[in-house]
Amino acid sequence: MQIHSSIADLRTALKGRGRVVFVPTMGNLHAGHISLMEQARAHGDTVVASIFVNRLQFGPNEDFDKYPRTFQADCDKLATAGVDVLFAPTEADLYPEPQEYVVEPPAIQHVLDGEFRPGHFRGVATVVLKLFNIVQPQAALFGKKDYQQLMVIRNMARQLALPIDIIGGETVRAADGLALSSRNGYLSESERAEAPRLYRELNKIREAIRAGEADTVKLENAAIEALTAAGWQTDYVAVRQQLDLSMPKGVNAPLVALAASRLGNTRLIDNIEI
Repeated sequence: MQIHSSIADLRTALKGRGRVVFVPTMGNLHAGHISLMEQARAHGDTVVASIFVNRLQFGPNEDFDKYPRTFQADCDKLATAGVDVLFAPTEADLYPEPQEYVVEPPAIQHVLDGEFRPGHFRGVATVVLKLFNIVQPQAALFGKKDYQQLMVIRNMARQLALPIDIIGGETVRAADGLALSSRNGYLSESERAEAPRLYRELNKIREAIRAGEADTVKLENAAIEALTAAGWQTDYVAVRQQLDLSMPKGVNAPLVALAASRLGNTRLIDNIEI
């Protein structure tokens, strides 16, 4: 596996490499990331991963400084997964001057996670577009666990006519249902045992809708009450349309149930398609 931090070196390395498939990450890799790398192989000739902890998508009171950096372990995992090229820029490589030109997503950036993390999706869209311009892939994979992020990026690619196929990778879960996440490492032993409740509550919503329940607000409130009773602090539980995360217009269209809730000091997100 080749490793490059320089934009110029990366572009040179990718010349003549056929169809490039790109998987951007912030490192601290787990089985969910590796699943995306393995899926990427089916979509092209050269698999490129990136590791970059993007300051632009962290709020002033979020965990940028303590976000785990596990570079050597990450490299070992990527090499084992068959990644061909790793782009691992420093902040000076990616932002040699203040990033004053930014991507401003539409209203979707202000709802759900965006309501509680102002500016987050602006930072995500800006760095992803910049990485796309650097790597120039023909396809890119993003995990469905960050469902709103996937929608922002997919819509950006469509509206800006980027020649990139945006592919959503299925969420990888532990045996008890907890969605794998880099932030799961923050959980204490007792919190880790409690954490699968978030997925169970989303499953209850899905099964209720499948059984004919049309009052999605009632289902959302019931899930929030159950989480609160178990000691969680919930930002939202929401049922939305898969296409654009707008409010559901009936329960016959493809829907997704999404949640973000804090367990102790750890904020967990999850979703389940209906």
